[in-house]
Amino acid sequence: MVVEGLWKRFPVQRFFWQIIRQPTRREWVESVQGVSFSVTKGEFFGILGPNGAGKTTLFKCMTGLITADAGTVSLHGYDVVRSLQLARRQIGIVFANERAMNWRLDARENLRLFAALYDLPAPEVEDRIESVLNLVQLADTDRRLLGTFSSGMKQRLSLAKALLTDPPILLLDEPTRSLDPVSAQRFRDFLLDQVKVRGRTVLLATHTAEEAFGLCDRVLILDRGRVLAIDAAARLADRFADHVYRAWTRNPEHPALREAGARVLDDLTSDDGWHVVEFPDLGNAVDAADMLRRLVLQGAEISRFERMGLSLGELLERVVAQGGGVAS
Repeated sequence: MVVEGLWKRFPVQRFFWQIIRQPTRREWVESVQGVSFSVTKGEFFGILGPNGAGKTTLFKCMTGLITADAGTVSLHGYDVVRSLQLARRQIGIVFANERAMNWRLDARENLRLFAALYDLPAPEVEDRIESVLNLVQLADTDRRLLGTFSSGMKQRLSLAKALLTDPPILLLDEPTRSLDPVSAQRFRDFLLDQVKVRGRTVLLATHTAEEAFGLCDRVLILDRGRVLAIDAAARLADRFADHVYRAWTRNPEHPALREAGARVLDDLTSDDGWHVVEFPDLGNAVDAADMLRRLVLQGAEISRFERMGLSLGELLERVVAQGGGVAS
């Protein structure tokens, strides 16, 4: 997949009185500004940015739902403008808050409807439906109507719909946005266990830094339609994030913790007596591992030890401050 120099702008909506006073005036908002990147076969590629960054517009340009003002998109060698129908056969799309499903039908009935719309060969339909329902773990829902599904189940059924034609490329547009934290984590785990390991090319648009860095091989950071950085997820995290770690311990005053410069976070003390302590920047993962080993050897009781992630806002600020960067 190759996206080259993609631009898209939209006219700014104006009030009636503005049109009357200045009928010829036009204002535009640049939603996508010269975006370029390529994704290799089998890669899990993340597009990370806040709401309004242009992620959904970018996806719509890539799928031919809207036409870009400039630039090209090639999906498995098919140009989205010149060979739209062939290009669309290469992709499956999952949008947040999927509205295409019929809530008065069960899962299989919904998928039969889309199989007809996708013009799947009749002899293959039932096998394909059973295959994708088993993949998303919804084969046991029987005649249960979609309207009774949980939000996580609905999202997995949207994924089943996207996989119905067995496309080589899967686009996920903020698939966990409407899910509660527990359902969102379960859906991310499902993507890791059932989608990423199968070698399918996946593009994930998200505003959650944890989601992008936890799932993706490479991450593109998008803000106001512009690419700020593209690199391997691990390299981006090391480049822009701090190596600040927290540990959970029964004895925050242990000499080994004091010697390491740990700071007790009293407001995070749990009811069952576990205290959270935070260490200053440890430099890198190797230094953090050495620190943990020394603490355990000196008798400090540690139940958890983890690196603290950046919020998306903090990450964007640091990317802008350091000049971003695009890596091959």
